[in-house]
This record gives sequence, C-alpha cells and structure tokens, in this order.
Amino acid sequence: MLFSYIKTSWRNLLKHKGFSFINITGLAIGLSCFLLIALYVADELSYDRFNEKADRIYRINSDITMGGTNLKLTTCSDPMGATLLKDYPSVENFVRLYASGGTKFIKKGNAFIEEHRVVHADSTLFDVFTLPALYGNTHTALQEPNSVVITATAAKKYFGTTNVVGRFIETRGDQQPLYKINAVIKDMPKNAHFNVDFFFSMDNVEYDFGNFLSHNFQTYLLLKPGTDPRVFERNFPAVIQRYIFPQAIQFMQLSTMEEFKKSGNNLAYHLMPVKDIHLYSDRFPELGVNSDARYVYLFAAVAIFILVIACINFMNLSTARSAARAKEVGIRKVLGTDKKSLVAQFLTESVLLVMIALVIALLITWGSLSFFNEVAAKSLQMSTVFSLNTLPFLILLPLIVGILAGSYPAFFLSAFKPIIVLKGSAPTGFRQSKIRSSLVVFQFFVAVVLIVGVTIIYKQLNYIQSRQPGFDKEQLLIINGTGLLGSNAVVFKEAVAKLTGIKGASFSSYLPVSSSHRSDNTFSGKAVINEQNGFSMQTWKVDYDYLTTLGMEIIQGRNFSPDFGTDSSGVVINETAAKLLGLANPVGKKIYTFDNQIPDSLLAYTVIGVVKNFNFESMRQEIGPLCFQLGNNQSATAFKIATTDVAGLIKSIENKWKALAPGLPFNYQFLDEAFNNMYRAEQRVGKIALAFALLTIFIACLGLFGLATYMAEQRTREIGIRKVLGASVSSITGMLSGDFLKLVSIAFVLALPVAWLAMHQWLQEFAYRINIHWGVFAMAGVITLLIALCTVSFQAIKAALSNPVKSLRAE
Repeated sequence: MLFSYIKTSWRNLLKHKGFSFINITGLAIGLSCFLLIALYVADELSYDRFNEKADRIYRINSDITMGGTNLKLTTCSDPMGATLLKDYPSVENFVRLYASGGTKFIKKGNAFIEEHRVVHADSTLFDVFTLPALYGNTHTALQEPNSVVITATAAKKYFGTTNVVGRFIETRGDQQPLYKINAVIKDMPKNAHFNVDFFFSMDNVEYDFGNFLSHNFQTYLLLKPGTDPRVFERNFPAVIQRYIFPQAIQFMQLSTMEEFKKSGNNLAYHLMPVKDIHLYSDRFPELGVNSDARYVYLFAAVAIFILVIACINFMNLSTARSAARAKEVGIRKVLGTDKKSLVAQFLTESVLLVMIALVIALLITWGSLSFFNEVAAKSLQMSTVFSLNTLPFLILLPLIVGILAGSYPAFFLSAFKPIIVLKGSAPTGFRQSKIRSSLVVFQFFVAVVLIVGVTIIYKQLNYIQSRQPGFDKEQLLIINGTGLLGSNAVVFKEAVAKLTGIKGASFSSYLPVSSSHRSDNTFSGKAVINEQNGFSMQTWKVDYDYLTTLGMEIIQGRNFSPDFGTDSSGVVINETAAKLLGLANPVGKKIYTFDNQIPDSLLAYTVIGVVKNFNFESMRQEIGPLCFQLGNNQSATAFKIATTDVAGLIKSIENKWKALAPGLPFNYQFLDEAFNNMYRAEQRVGKIALAFALLTIFIACLGLFGLATYMAEQRTREIGIRKVLGASVSSITGMLSGDFLKLVSIAFVLALPVAWLAMHQWLQEFAYRINIHWGVFAMAGVITLLIALCTVSFQAIKAALSNPVKSLRAE
C-alpha cells in the first residue's frame, strides 16, 4: 500500500511540474535557512561545554562603583582565588590567567613572530579545564618558572613536529627570554571563550603580588559537587571585610564599608558559570570575542519563522490546486476509497515532496556554508549535520514537516463531497477562510518586522561610524611593537616623521578603542581621599605629541610641552573628569591619587589642560573620566598620514623598520579599522538578518502567488461575467488584488508596535543612538505593499486578460 502511495505521489509531482517546482523551491530554501541557523545556534550554545567539569567552573566577576563611575570587570585581585581555597572548603581548586600585554614575540629561525594567543597561567590550569595532553605531564608542566605549555599547532609552526617536550622557545621583550616546553596539548576547541596557543608560567609575571585592590587576573573557581554558587556568593562580603577593607584604609580615609556604600559606592563580586561567559558576558577585559544570547535567540526565532512560513506556503499552494484535484478526489471516493486512505495518500505526497526539498536544502546548505561562515565569523562544518546527535532529527525532519505542512491540505481535499465535485462545483470554503487570512497576515507580519529591524540596525551602525568621536580617526596609522626596538624606538619615530606624507607622530599604546590598553586609578580633588570624594579614572601615559597627532581639542589650558619641566607632574583631563571634580575651571588645581609604593601616601598632579570629551570606548558607554600623563610608553607608535600613495608610504615605513629591527615583524593597522571592529558583532547581525529577511520575503511571496492562483481559479465564473458586463482589466485586477493588499496592510499595522518595541530595546544598548523616525516604518510599508502588489498582480492580470467565453464555457 505504501509503495502505491509513493508511486501515485511521484506521478502527481511529475504531472504538475510548475506547482512542484515552486513548492519544492520554497520548502528547500526554508529548510536550508533553518539548517544554517540551527548550526549557528547549536555552535553558540556549545561554548565551554567540552570541559568535563564545566558545571562546576565559575569565573569571579568584579563590580566597582566609585564617584559615579562603574567598572564591570572580568578580573579580580591576584590573592582572591588562593584566599577562597584556603577559607572555604566548598572550593575544590582555582586557576588564574594573566593576559596583560596580550602579545609575545617568539623566535622562529632568525625572525620573531608576534603571537596574540598567549597568557600566563597557574599550574592548576589543567586541573580545572579539560585540555588533554599529547606529550608531557600537564599537571606539573607550569609549576616551575621559565616553563611553557603549547598546542600542537604552535609546535608544528615553530618546530615542524608535535613532540617537542624538553625543547625551548625564545621570546623578545621578556626579562627571561628562554622558556622550556614541558607539555604539548591538543588544540583548544574553537567553542571556548578563550583560545590560547601558549600558556606561560605564572611565576614569570612581573607583578607586585598580594594586592587585594588591584584587579588584573581572570580567576576561575572549581566548586565541589553539590555547591550552590548563589549560596557561595554570600561569602564575598565577609571576604571584602576581612581582606580588602584593611588594605583599602591604608590608602583611603574610610570608616566602614557601610559608610562607603552610603556614599553611592560599591564593591561586589559575583560568580559567572563558564558556560554562560560567551553569550552573557559584556564586561572588560574579555579573553576572547563574545556573542550575545539575544541575537542567538533572535536567529532561532527567525529559523522557526522561516520554516513555518515555508510550511504555510505548502498549505497555500496545495489548497490552491484543490479545484484541479477535486474531480480526482470525487472519482476515487465513488470507486470506494475511504477518507483515511485519501488522507494517507496526500500525506505521503507531502512527505515525499519534503524529502526531495530536504535533499536540495542540504545541497544549498553545503554550497552556502563557506559564505555563511565568512559573514558569521564561524567555522561550521557540514559534518555536524550528519553527526550521531543530529542524524535522527534529520531523518525525522521530512516526516514531521511533511505531516505538519500537509495535514491541512490532506484533510481539506479528502473532505470534498463527490456528488458536488462531479457536478462541476468545487468547494469554496477556503476562499472566505480566516485561516488563509491569518496565514498571509503572519507571513508579512514577520517580513515587516525584519525589514524595519534590518533598516534600523544599518542606520545605527552608519550613525556610529560617521559620527565624530571627538578625535580624528581617519588616516591614522598605528605601528605595533615599537617598544621592542629599545633605544631605536625614538630613532624610528623621528626617521618616519621626516617622510613625505607624515603630518604627526606619537608614542602610546593607549588608543581610543575598546581593545586598547586600560589603566584605572582612584583620584580626588582633595588631599584626603575618602568614600565621598574619590572616583575611578582611566590614566593614559602619552608623549608630547599625542593630543595633536590624534586631533584632540584642548578647550582649557594647554597641552604638554617640553618647555615646561614641571609637566612631568601635570595632567590633562577630559570634561567628564572636570565635572566629577566639581570645577568649572580646573586648570592650575591639584588632583590626587594613591602612591602604590607607599601606603598612606598620595601623589599630587597639577591640571594643566582640559581636553574636549571624546569617545575612547564603544559608543555603548557614556564617556567616562580620563586623564593624560607624560610617560615613556613606546609599545606602539601612531603616525598621522596625508598622502594618496598610502601603499608606497607604508612600504617606506617598513623599510625604515627593517633597517632598525631585522628579524622583528612589521605589524600595522589603521585606527578607523580598529574603531569599526568594536561594532563587528552588530555588523555580522545586520548582514545575517538582511539575508534572512530577503529570503523570508521571497518565501512569503511564493505563498502569496499560490493564493492568488487559487483565488483566480475560484472566481473564474465571476471574472467571466464581469468582463461580459464590461468590466475593464484594471478593475478586475484591482478587485483580485484588493483582498491581499488589505491583509498585507493589516500585517503592517500589527507589526509596527512590535518592530518599534524590539528596536527601541536594542538601541538602549548604545549611549549614542539614532531616533527611530516614522520614515523607517513608512518605507517598510511601501516596500512590503509593492512586493505584495507585484506578486499578486501577475496572476490577477493573467486572469483578467483571459477569454470570458472560455471561462463561462468551462463553468
């Protein structure tokens, strides 16, 4: 019986090639979109779950509020992990990662290569995280100074083989340049919130350990089985009182923690599950690029919507052919076929069609996966679709979708009454069906929301990238690693500054992008710093030329100058800092900060100038307080260029570099590129959303085309009579199109508040954002109506141009 159903279904598909092509195309595109997004969502949800103890690993996050500034950090103090392990039995182990600097220059042959995937780690790293060893003993590999653990890829890169235990790597810029390789591990999975190739011993970190007030270490706790992390967090206030507060009062005039909090300040620590970091952490500094759970759930919803719309189209198109298949149903019923067999026949046909569509969808997915990976910054593999975890779902998908999509047409077609059908009158119930109207409204509701969403995302990104951030980010070339030149750094800067096309040059690794260096210190306008007057402020070490090279505007006072010997104790602050100090004219006033070398001692600086506020972080944040100090920070050099031959100028700079630093890599970037990279996640979301919005509209139009075809069939007699009575083609086209345009208009009206609310909520993430203008919604409405009109008009005009004699004769 099943074979008979399949054979009949196959014949029907071949007999109606046009219908089959449209239906299979819509389903294939819908299924392919669903598979692509499913791969993306599954990958996003899988982060850090490869760790065998992932359910018990937590990172300590810090929240520091002082003087109106709020720091949300992924780091805490270096003694925190050891203290918690000592004082609380529910802590099984801990590990610290230290990534200050973020790069190392490692020697290969006669040249040095800049490596970014490097950290210093405690020897307990491999007791907490699951990082399997290929060679060596990872549990003891980092216990000694001058030791390192590397990945298999790093071993092949530098030695051409993986078994390199006992060999050495040489770095440049470290006090101890030689590190012994004590273990080689497998490459870290890509779905980890940090991905590192070199783990150096923590004993080689040049740091003043034991300070509870400095927060520079990512610290992970491994809690014992059965420990409730929310209950464990209740211990942090006691830790603050016992360890942190006593150190704080050595520097600040604090009375009690309660008084500290009453002044609007706060210090708090929280545990974040390692499995949540990739999707739910929006803190600084992260060890890798995180995603956003809201986007993941949004894409999951879009995937479901696209699949539902594809199923809706199948129902619409199948029902549109009801008149053509009505006689078939009537004859089969007269010959004794019961309703159950008819339902089985139509469901078999539906499942077969979905199976064909699935095969095509897999081919589309395979062909578009590389493009999707490029846009989404992923490395998804087609093999994941056929893994043991997903293969059962893939097998069941045609059955599930086929039954869901084919259920309504099956029961609708099998319910035809044979006497009415064989008399030549096909049922017309679906023509007035609320189901049909609801389906059209739903399809275009989704389309309008996506059109509005994509438009606002692109307008916001364009606003951010075109808005003046308060400095000149264009034509600013950054050369990294100049600190490795030593005394030749100044020689390099001066030599490049003399080149034609160079308008300014400055040393500093502190740049106005979120990926740059950061140093926060507590300041006050009073000689006694307490909970009322202290505030946290970023401190950047720069040279005399920094502000002019980056085009920053001094609005009060002056810039640093070698003509003033006292500028070594001077600072230039921004407008926000001046406001927090409560000074209308701060020039000449003293500000104070702690002397980290001497407890109970303060350092005094004189404000020599005020710089106009500029965005030195993402525009998601308000501009915080910032001050510049003179310093010898030569790890990067910025050059302001003005030339049409940029490639030639860079080549000339590279030649200067090679002459002074043979063997060192020449690495550069443009500041505007680094600036735009801060919004890379939103750019990816915009591109993905645009692609799926277009596909959603296309699939919805296929369904609308099917409904237009059905309506034309249902109203053949009416159209013939109207033409005989003198109706014009335009009036008949308007009559057939009107009903659909009303439904699309209803969808537009319903989509407006949803789209506005969703995008208003998304824009709240940005401190600097566009206003949602009514024109965006008007444009979305016009586009949607035009698309719907073009789709329906083709079939409507075709019906209106038909010969009325043939129409009435057929009736």
